[in-house]
Amino acid sequence: MRKLVLSSLVLATVLTLVSCKQEVKTEQVATDTEATTSDNTPTTAIDTAAAKQAIAKEKEALAKPYNEEEDGDAKITELIAKAKAEGKNVFVQAGGNWCIWCLRFNDFVQKNQDIKTVVDANYVYYHLNYTAKHKNAKAFEKYAPEGQKLGYPFFIVINGEGKTTNVISSGELEADKSYDVAKVKQMFVDNAPKK
Repeated sequence: MRKLVLSSLVLATVLTLVSCKQEVKTEQVATDTEATTSDNTPTTAIDTAAAKQAIAKEKEALAKPYNEEEDGDAKITELIAKAKAEGKNVFVQAGGNWCIWCLRFNDFVQKNQDIKTVVDANYVYYHLNYTAKHKNAKAFEKYAPEGQKLGYPFFIVINGEGKTTNVISSGELEADKSYDVAKVKQMFVDNAPKK
């Protein structure tokens, strides 16, 4: 999905820079790093330094929901008991404060009242931290041993009995630099406890 967005940016740049009468070659559009001007001079389609700065600025503005020192396994055990008592599932968002897509997902859920209503009614929500310093290996091995191959964030749904019922990749939920409202809501509805 990120490559598609990047390719779309390249296409927009190429179409802006190339005159309407010139033929845009497929190879030029497909490249992720170069485009050409109307006089066929190579240009950088994306300013990576500016993109990195924009992401850093966005990270600064977003809430940091991951506790980087917390014992994830102990916390999930506590939340499973709470979920059982409330008739809910535990929804674990695996990732870290270092991950822009993790921070975006948290922000997305918190700011979309329709989705937040579904989440609050059906889940005890937890942010399971993963960093090089604190990997929470026991929790990952116990609840989603294959999950880390999905990329971050990924989601783990655990029922009130402590059984993992689903491990979900976030990639198919993305839309541009955010998430698709209908897909995210449907994911939460589909994984809610059956009442």
